[in-house]
Amino acid sequence: MPFRLWMALVCFAITVLLNATVKAQNEPPKPAEIVVNGSGGAQEAGSRKAFFEEFEKRTGIKVVATSPPNFAKLAAMVKAGSVEWTIAELDIEEAIRAEQMGLLEPIDDKIVDRSRFPGEARTRKYVFSRAVYSTVMGYRTDAWPAGHGPKDWKDFWDTAKFPGPRAMQNRPVDNLEFALLADGVAPDRLYPLDVERAYRSLDKIKKHVAVWWKTGAQSAQLLIDKEVVLGTAWNGRYFAAISKGAPIHVEWNQGSLKESAFVIPKGARDAYWGQRLFAVMTEAKLQAVYANFATYPGLNLDSIQFTDPKIAPQLPTHPANLPRQFWQDARWWADNGAAMEERWAKWVIAK
Repeated sequence: MPFRLWMALVCFAITVLLNATVKAQNEPPKPAEIVVNGSGGAQEAGSRKAFFEEFEKRTGIKVVATSPPNFAKLAAMVKAGSVEWTIAELDIEEAIRAEQMGLLEPIDDKIVDRSRFPGEARTRKYVFSRAVYSTVMGYRTDAWPAGHGPKDWKDFWDTAKFPGPRAMQNRPVDNLEFALLADGVAPDRLYPLDVERAYRSLDKIKKHVAVWWKTGAQSAQLLIDKEVVLGTAWNGRYFAAISKGAPIHVEWNQGSLKESAFVIPKGARDAYWGQRLFAVMTEAKLQAVYANFATYPGLNLDSIQFTDPKIAPQLPTHPANLPRQFWQDARWWADNGAAMEERWAKWVIAK
């Protein structure tokens, strides 16, 4: 080997070693573990397979997962100065509201590379957009053959044509939109939501909703256990059930698309290592692993090329599914969510 080439290689190796040493010196001490609060189920299993295991391998830090997400608990922990979670999952509108309330640590763009994320997902200062998901309709195929059941929210509300107990989430998010769609509002005319009209529509379906579900696991299990014949759930929950043989058909039409958001609560212990986990979660190949497992596609635009073509049709962003759905207006919900939650809590228990 020529002497100059040998010296160049030696200098390069020394530079890499010095940079690694400086980085290690600048890093805070490694904790034994960090805590990620999320939705559990397929989301947690997919996150562990795609991201948590890789983070643990690279850092030696264990990732402990807890569930379910809880905005009120996050706010209370931050205000009390006793934050248990390193990272927390929130609905995108809740994440924006948490940002407005000063409850979050900023994303460190020197650590977290979002350069291949689209639009606002690339530039949000306090919110890490982890994936896209949709709240969709699902029904048992022994009630109606696949493709012959309810096809939109007007059908969901039509209990004469499609009889049987229903299940819906115990929150106003999505349900107000579905109620308006059932009442004839066009998807591109939903916002700002006509709340009074939505509740008049909800009054018509209320007695037919056997269960107002509170967790993602419950949403699909209600169909599996035949407690209901028709319901709503996040698309990944239905996919997980179907992949295990559950007789469920997913109807993508008028599904509610949104981003799955992760945040770092203000004052979180080991926030730096939360940023490092976010950095792992931006990688295209790992996002594809997550999408292949949980059917929640990531925001890195390069991840699609690594996604299993057999899984792609089950993704909410697949070309056959995306145009049939609507994007939830996260800003509207961030501005109005607290008032909507208060009103919903009273309405859902009223006789």
